[in-house]
Amino acid sequence: MRNYINKLKIDGELRTVAVAVDPQYELAAVTKKSQRQNDDAVLFSQVKGTAFPVVTNLFSSRRRLCELIHAEDGNFCPAWNRLLDETASMSWDGISTSDAPADLVTGKLSNLPLIRYHEKDAGPYFTSAIFLAKDPDTKIPNLSFHRAMYVSDDELRIRLGSTHDLTDYQRRAETKNEALEVALLIGVSPALFLAASASIPLDWSELALASRISGEAIWSYPARTIDLEIPQAAQIVVEGRIRANERRPEGPFGEFLGYYVPEAKNHVVDITSVYWRKEAVFHSILCGSSEDLTLLETVTAAKIYRHLNAVLPGIIDVSCSPAFMNTTIKIRQQYEGHARQVIMAAFGADLDFNKAVFVVDEDIDITDMNEVMWAFLSRGRVDRRTMIIDEVPGFYRDPHKDHWGRLGIDATMPFGREAEFERKLVPGEADIDLNDYFK
Repeated sequence: MRNYINKLKIDGELRTVAVAVDPQYELAAVTKKSQRQNDDAVLFSQVKGTAFPVVTNLFSSRRRLCELIHAEDGNFCPAWNRLLDETASMSWDGISTSDAPADLVTGKLSNLPLIRYHEKDAGPYFTSAIFLAKDPDTKIPNLSFHRAMYVSDDELRIRLGSTHDLTDYQRRAETKNEALEVALLIGVSPALFLAASASIPLDWSELALASRISGEAIWSYPARTIDLEIPQAAQIVVEGRIRANERRPEGPFGEFLGYYVPEAKNHVVDITSVYWRKEAVFHSILCGSSEDLTLLETVTAAKIYRHLNAVLPGIIDVSCSPAFMNTTIKIRQQYEGHARQVIMAAFGADLDFNKAVFVVDEDIDITDMNEVMWAFLSRGRVDRRTMIIDEVPGFYRDPHKDHWGRLGIDATMPFGREAEFERKLVPGEADIDLNDYFK
């Protein structure tokens, strides 16, 4: 990750904050304001209460995500799916074992930046930590994201979603009254970070995917207190065990939907060791920010793109921005009713996030909702091109059914009438540089 930070600095995409900032709210406030201006990463060189510099907003740019997976044409979805296809044939145990780095420093949780992000958060949270664990039966390693609330140097409290692999691992260990060994990895390489976001079958490993993304072996070393192999590319490591048959209060926390998740009894992690590489940089993610959501949106879009291309022709691209619960699909119309079929197929491609689905023609910028809505409003009757499906379950954590139902919008032009909807153009507009005109 330090190499990536240096690259962003050379490319002019890194802002550095030289003044000391408070980890309670101030760091998050600066991050949020900076993100409203641009996608530059932000490096806080001085954070009160810790010796660690903090970096944030590393992965907020879709363009940078495309660069990381070598999607030079800017088409994330096909490039990401090619990596998944290549990972399917890889052995999960192809991890290269090495000695532990010579520059490891031993410490405690309170040495790390204890960042409090939102006004009503129950305490400091580790938001970028990637959990490393092994399937209790197959021993296949797994990477996943989960928030972790700091309680003391000996304890973290975490929330495990019902559909996550780590939840399944913990449940199986708990049936045997056994604690589940985990390591929290903070400040990892971009390849490991992207791989942890992937939704892949249980018998695949995110470590194999990380190897495909980076084009290099994943060199790892034995953990100090648990039976796991720690990737050398992790700057900060927290080892521990998730207790069996115990839950303690965690939250509230300002989550990615933009609201507070209330206090609930969640899992407890006993900390067994904390250490880091010399000159490590701590990675912070403002939950629900562009850094948090851009990766979720692009990976979700790639999943839907993969599903649609398996069942229907004419799929060009998919976007889940600006809100991950919507999906916009660009198609090349093949026949009358094509868009409605795409809508129906998209509803089944992701059962959590496809709350609203838009389908547009190939001339529309699917990352610009102004364009999408213009196409819907200008290319036909709104009453004939809107589909509402009620009483369909949505987001998995939804006790009040707030996310039930589906909305489909056909924003394509009428099939066979393309000539009537030719968009007007101003010749030469694309070649104009306004700096040549406004001094």
